[in-house]
Amino acid sequence: MVPSLKPVRGHSVEALFGLPALVLMALLGINSVKVTSGGQSRLVERLGKYDRQLQPGLSLVLPVLEKVVSHESLKERVLDIPPQQCITCDNVAIEVDAVVYWQLLEHARAYYAVDNLQAAMVNLVLTQIRAEMGKLDLDQTFTTRQEVNEVLMKELDQATDPWGVKVTRVELRDIQPSRGVQQAMEQQMTAEREKRAAILRSEGERDSQVNAARGRAEALLLDAEAQAKQQTLLAQARADAASRLAEAMQANPQAAEAMRLLLAGDWMAMGEQMAQAPGGSVLMVDPQSPAALLTALRGLQQGQG
Repeated sequence: MVPSLKPVRGHSVEALFGLPALVLMALLGINSVKVTSGGQSRLVERLGKYDRQLQPGLSLVLPVLEKVVSHESLKERVLDIPPQQCITCDNVAIEVDAVVYWQLLEHARAYYAVDNLQAAMVNLVLTQIRAEMGKLDLDQTFTTRQEVNEVLMKELDQATDPWGVKVTRVELRDIQPSRGVQQAMEQQMTAEREKRAAILRSEGERDSQVNAARGRAEALLLDAEAQAKQQTLLAQARADAASRLAEAMQANPQAAEAMRLLLAGDWMAMGEQMAQAPGGSVLMVDPQSPAALLTALRGLQQGQG
């Protein structure tokens, strides 16, 4: 049964004054004087039963009747957890190690409640780690590490509270899958990198083709616009020339007659070129005489027959 944990101040030399104190120390012996540093704690039993917890400073322990049975630090300490084999919920074997930061708050409770405090804490931490890893799949063990640390800290703090221990922080330091799983993960990452590279190459080729097609379309558009502009300018020039020619012909009838003779000569020359071409035939008719046109067509049919 854990004794009452009320702090009892020991027989401090500070309560003794002058020569009687020196005489008492001489009679009891130097080993009866205990100096407790700050952040430290000593438990004293009297006749085999818990008596008090020595406070920082100078204290007396009666020989034969009293005995210091435990000396512990009250500062925050680090508990190194060895690598532990765990199985995730998707049946992947992993190795996990951790570090636990803890502090002894109630020395007497820890001493009398558990035989080997640090060994008990190590076993408790290993059990909690295996339980938490069994709830997660492999991917979650890497992505939710901070959440797992917080859950472990909360559960361990509750579990160690009867021992007078405060768990302040839990850190999963390393999570290592088995060698086969590591190789599979490396192959998967390699495949994903190659896939991303192929996608980037295809996107680059597509962009290049789109840019080339856009360039050709723009070139054709520019060429069409240039030709259209050229035709417009030529049409305007012809229109201007025809307008000036019409004005000149109206102003000078003799010029009009000369122009008709010039055009007739051009038509005659064009007809000769067409007649000399292989398989070519030319009909010279008066466009104002339909009878002459029919007679010419009959003569052409008879000549071909």
